[in-house]
This record gives sequence, structure tokens and C-alpha cells, in this order.
Amino acid sequence: MQVQAITKNVPMSAQKMREVVRQIQGLPALQAQAVLGVTPRKGARVVYQTLKSALANAEELARQGKFATVKPTALRVREAVAQTGPTLKRFRPRARGSAGPILKRRCHVKIVLSDE
Repeated sequence: MQVQAITKNVPMSAQKMREVVRQIQGLPALQAQAVLGVTPRKGARVVYQTLKSALANAEELARQGKFATVKPTALRVREAVAQTGPTLKRFRPRARGSAGPILKRRCHVKIVLSDE
């Protein structure tokens, strides 16, 4: 059984988010929650919320009877990725009438849990 959760348009660059996501790949879900709880980065809060959502999705699917009863202790983080999202492009005035670009990057966080 595989369950996923996706958080889209997080106002942070994918490069910064990948540093957090790499820490939990392959860990059991409850251990991944513990790791994210003590990680002092802004991205850890978003990944924690996404992981919590994936666990809730697994419980709901088990409650509906679409999958066998799944204990949170049996789930592992099979895949955790941070992909680039849309970039807002702004410009700041510079010397001699030119303009300097400001790129406000966004990312999508995807977490897949599996009991295998």
C-alpha cells in the first residue's frame, strides 16, 4: 500500500527544502516526525505538516476499508521530494535606469508512505 500527500506552492526555494527532505527518506514515519520536530529550519515545519497529512490519509483509507488496517509504526517514508514550483518575477530599480531581477521561488513537497 502506498499513500501520498502533496503540499504545493510553498514560498521557499526547492534547494533549501531538499536539505530537509533528504533527512527523512527511508525512515519509519514516526521516527521521521521526531526528526522533523527537532530540526531548526523553516522547511521542517512544512515537511512535518505534509508527513502528518500523509499519515492521516493512510488512516482514512484504512478506515474506509480500501486497505488493510495499517498501523503508523508499520509505515516508512518511501519517497520524499521537493520539486520546483512557479517563480514570481519582480524587478528592483538599479543605477542608470536599469533593473535588477528578484526571483521569488516556490516549491512543491511530495511525501509517499509505504508499508513495504
